This record gives sequence, structure tokens and C-alpha cells, in this order.
Amino acid sequence: MKMPHMKMHFGIDYGSKLAGTTVICCNQDDKLYLYSSKKKEDSDAFISQKIQELNPSAVYLDAPLSIPAAYFGKGDNFHYRKCDVECKAMSPMFLGGLTARAMKLSNNHPRLKFHETYPGYFIREVIEAKEIYKKKEKEVNQEIIDLILSKVELPFIDSIDNYHQLDAVICWLSGRRHVEKKHIVLGDDGEGVIVV
Repeated sequence: MKMPHMKMHFGIDYGSKLAGTTVICCNQDDKLYLYSSKKKEDSDAFISQKIQELNPSAVYLDAPLSIPAAYFGKGDNFHYRKCDVECKAMSPMFLGGLTARAMKLSNNHPRLKFHETYPGYFIREVIEAKEIYKKKEKEVNQEIIDLILSKVELPFIDSIDNYHQLDAVICWLSGRRHVEKKHIVLGDDGEGVIVV
């Protein structure tokens, strides 16, 4: 079944700044593409350049875009936000520099809506495939690739060679679920939410 044309959005697996592990997945001309940063290249500059070049309607990023409300005098949990607890995600404070970079990236593009997402929750709770999502193994399990691509419903231009690429596709899928109003929202609007 062919899906109706949708506006382009980015799904981003957000890695360390210079590690070459940041991957953007986006839909163009009703096909899905992957763009990967290069090692020793500034991944934030890479994302900003792709935003300028491709003009997406929204970004779905797998990194914290806020910090716990306790830092603003609300509550006493200085480690986790409500959405982190609900998703069983790492603390934005533990992720420190990654969280700060993600928040700055979003702030640097004020006209573009950034949404936080979480591939691990999508795998565990939405498609219940944690048994075949084996990130500790170097090679990506073909079974999980096939399962994720079966959800995409668009021609896929690139091959998936690593979990960074797979997670970027999952971030993109979470974005499509959001566009189609089939998504789940975890957390609190006043503190930060995760969209899956």
C-alpha cells in the first residue's frame, strides 16, 4: 500500500560530536535516505548544514532536550525527568555534554520544531522486539532490519550497516507516528516529553 506524500522530517541518531556516529534519516521524494557524519567532523555543524540544505518540517532526535524540573525549583528529582522514569531512559544529567549539545542545537534553530524520541522504548514497547535488537553485537541482526524496514512502507535507498543507522530510521518512524497521530507521549509538557 503506497503511503500518501508527507512533509520531510528528520530522524536523528545523535552521537558524540566527533565520533562519526551521528546519522540522519529523512524522506525525500517518497523515498527514505540516510546521511552519516564523518569521523572528526563536527556532527552538530553537519546536522545544521543538512537542516539548511533540506529544510525539514521537524526533527526527531534521540537525545534529551531538557533537564529535570528540580533545577527550576519544581520537585526534588535532580537526576531524572518524568519521561526518563516512564521510558527507563538514562538521566539527562548522566549524558551531560550530549544533553547540552542537543539543547543548544534545538536553540540554534528556533523556527524548527525539535522532538525528543527514544528508539529503545519503540523497540521494547511499541513493536516488542527487544530479543532481536542486540546493540551489544557489532553486526546488526538482519531480522531487526527487516522488521523495521517493514514498518517504513517507503522505498529505502541505503543499506543499514550499523545500529546508528537503524536507530536513525527508528527516530524517523517515531516522527511519522507523530505526524499520523499514532504516537505515544511520555513525560510532562512543563518538564520535557518523549514522543514515540
